Amino acid sequence: MAMEKENHELRAIFVPFLSTSHIIPLVDMARLFAMHDVDVTILTTSHNATIFQKSIDLDSARGRPIRTHCLKFPASMVGLPAGVEAFNVDTRKDMLPKIFMGLAILQPEMESLFQQLNADFIVTDMFYPWSVDAAAKLGIPRIMFHGASYLARSALHSVQHYKPYLKVDSDSEKFVLPGLPHELEMTRLQIPEWVRTPNLYTELMRTIAESEKRSYGSLFNSFYELESDYYVHYKKVMGTKSWGLGPVSLWANQDASDKAARAGRGQAKLEQKGKEEEDSGCLKWLHSKPENSVLYVSFGSMSKFPSLQLVEIAQALEDSGHDFMWVVKKKDGEDGSFLEEFEKRVKASNKGYLIWGWAPQLLILENPAIGGIVTHCGWNTVMESVNAGLAMATWPMFAEQFFNEKLLVDALKIGVAVGVKEWRKWQQFGEEVVKKDQIAKAIALLMGNGEESVEMRRRARELSDAAKRAIKFGGSSHTNLLQLIQELESLKLDRINGK
Repeated sequence: MAMEKENHELRAIFVPFLSTSHIIPLVDMARLFAMHDVDVTILTTSHNATIFQKSIDLDSARGRPIRTHCLKFPASMVGLPAGVEAFNVDTRKDMLPKIFMGLAILQPEMESLFQQLNADFIVTDMFYPWSVDAAAKLGIPRIMFHGASYLARSALHSVQHYKPYLKVDSDSEKFVLPGLPHELEMTRLQIPEWVRTPNLYTELMRTIAESEKRSYGSLFNSFYELESDYYVHYKKVMGTKSWGLGPVSLWANQDASDKAARAGRGQAKLEQKGKEEEDSGCLKWLHSKPENSVLYVSFGSMSKFPSLQLVEIAQALEDSGHDFMWVVKKKDGEDGSFLEEFEKRVKASNKGYLIWGWAPQLLILENPAIGGIVTHCGWNTVMESVNAGLAMATWPMFAEQFFNEKLLVDALKIGVAVGVKEWRKWQQFGEEVVKKDQIAKAIALLMGNGEESVEMRRRARELSDAAKRAIKFGGSSHTNLLQLIQELESLKLDRINGK
């Protein structure tokens, strides 16, 4: 009996990349597998584990087979202070290559653990392309995790394959992305710079694409009803298997205790007592506001703005006449006195609430007072906003965010573009400053009562309903997960039987 159970029990290792925006969705995915009796070990470093460990402890207490295995990050070996082991908003540029060096040093230890922990399959972030070879040596499947949308990956493939940006005469001239289900227009400046001007990152992305083709398949935090055309298109152009398991935050965090654990994660800089007071303070403020009356403004865990841009945002928010909640991160070394005065003023009028640093976003977005969101189009925030049935004002900056804007504004029609014109490197700022009039115009459409505004919000609510159906028994994501687990069980039995 014990041998039979051993043969049928699936053991998995999940390896998130060392960045909050990559860690959170992949850990939620790992928790879904554990909910369905797959024995799960998450490999990460000690500091990064603090981001999600409360959630793992809760799941373990429920009897789910999940745990974290912490690796000691070799900070001193690569010349980093203790505790600096992640790519986040406060990571200095000179530290980035050192973190990559630390990851390279950890690679043999991770490979060894794949074998020691007797993994039947591994799920690794796209930024670990070497793991496909490690899995092949052990004769087990490697599944790649993408932290983006199906549209974004399809659009990137179109840009790289057809190179439409070479066929226009200027940086601002629009062109259509060829071969996609929708007619999506972009400009040269909105395409990632590493595509336009090849560099080391271009080579890394090529290696990642090659490793995906040799993987068993890929996982996305998305669901069929959200981007069905691109779900089908992507699998066709890549020629690989893929499963949308989203929305993972909605599925993995259904209990109040889950949401509270996620809201209290170690990413916050405040002491826990102070953090709890801040959380309850912002939620108490929201509870005092009418339904759908508050605009939420957040640019994710990876972005800061210079003072010039913060001033424009502040003035647009104040002029809009809407109540607002703004998660603020200012650029290091810049004068924040304007914002402090602004905060005093909006606090006195009870029109605005500023959160400095990290915010309990899941709890905020699901609050009935929130009527819309201004977002950087990071995929985690997009999915959480879709879950909550919120329309979005889109302000993309880097990575695949301009592609996600196309999904929201042009394909799904649940977004209004603020009008950002230029893709920029992470942690860098170009000359572009989005003016308060542009911001105000987008806010007016997002929060307004006109036909277009009402229709946009109706579509967002419909997608929210579809998201909830996708994770229920018989729903698209639920079915995908069960089918994938069944496939992986069959592969394990074939391996045991020497096939």
